[in-house]
Amino acid sequence: MYILVFIIILGILIFVHELGHFLAAKSFGIRVDEFALGFPPRLVSKKVGETQYSLNLIPIGGYVKILGEDGSEEAEKAAEPSRGKRFTDVSRWKQAVVLVSGILGNLLFAWLAVSIGFMFGLPTAAEGPFASEIRERALIITSVLPGSPADESGVLPGDKIIELRGQDEALVAPDAEAASELISETPPNVPINMVVSRQTGTTSIQTLAEEGVIEGKRGIGISMEYAGVLQLPPHKALVAGAYATVSITQAVAAGVYNIIGDAFRGEAELSSFTGPVGIAMMVGDAEKAGFVNLLILVVIISINLAVINILPLPALDGGRLLFVTIESIRRKPINQRFAHMSNQIGLIALLLLMAVITYKDIIKLFK
Repeated sequence: MYILVFIIILGILIFVHELGHFLAAKSFGIRVDEFALGFPPRLVSKKVGETQYSLNLIPIGGYVKILGEDGSEEAEKAAEPSRGKRFTDVSRWKQAVVLVSGILGNLLFAWLAVSIGFMFGLPTAAEGPFASEIRERALIITSVLPGSPADESGVLPGDKIIELRGQDEALVAPDAEAASELISETPPNVPINMVVSRQTGTTSIQTLAEEGVIEGKRGIGISMEYAGVLQLPPHKALVAGAYATVSITQAVAAGVYNIIGDAFRGEAELSSFTGPVGIAMMVGDAEKAGFVNLLILVVIISINLAVINILPLPALDGGRLLFVTIESIRRKPINQRFAHMSNQIGLIALLLLMAVITYKDIIKLFK
């Protein structure tokens, strides 16, 4: 079931991204030859005007084929009869808008999704501009370390800790500091009993603390935050959604920046990356934890797509945007053969990286 949910989510996010490129190109009079969801072979297609709309067999991915964006000599020759409607025929600021529009589409989607979430109620830290309107405050598990005692015992992100029992102490509705202290002081051979609340009801979980899960002390592999539920009317929800989108975007960008920094220092590990298989497993966990957790994960994935695509790497929107920026500064076009070859090499490198990450994710499934 979660595989289907993952495919639907990915399809929606890619559709939103490509729709941004499509609408921007159309608004500037650039010809769009194809709007496709998935990768060939083609299942269904229909041509409307100049554009072929396609649904393809391989559901992971999608693309918009914009006339002249490819940059290859063959594409340029084929596009010659449509001079004036090519990507390269419009001014560079319009080219930049077309390239950025997919990224903006993902950010806009994230903002609307999280805003709708606030209209129905979302878990929120018990602080911030809307702190006075937060209700049902509780200690919430924000993340669970894969392979940790908590993970193996069935603890899920989003669980609310109602009660926590160690060797000689029981805490009811604890705060994060008291809960962390109880866990770290419980001997490894003494069970820690937790009563948690989730959307499917209340459940009891038993686990054991282990040395080294948290550096310097015992732990069970969870992060906790004292938070509550924030439910707002539409006009306030849109504002709260904007705050949340900016905050998540900053966190994602900082994470990507750190990974890139580690890569340049030779310290990056493949465990820092997650491919389609790993994301599908995360979707499965979020689905089990309830719709709210799934919605938050969708927002985070959408923002990740935006942040990654803005990176100035060949084959990504950011790489093509870099070429347009260089052309604007030099006041003359970059050699199209070089641009096309750079994008092809970048695409191959990304596909190879994705293959390695996917292999790593699959191996992890069987461990």
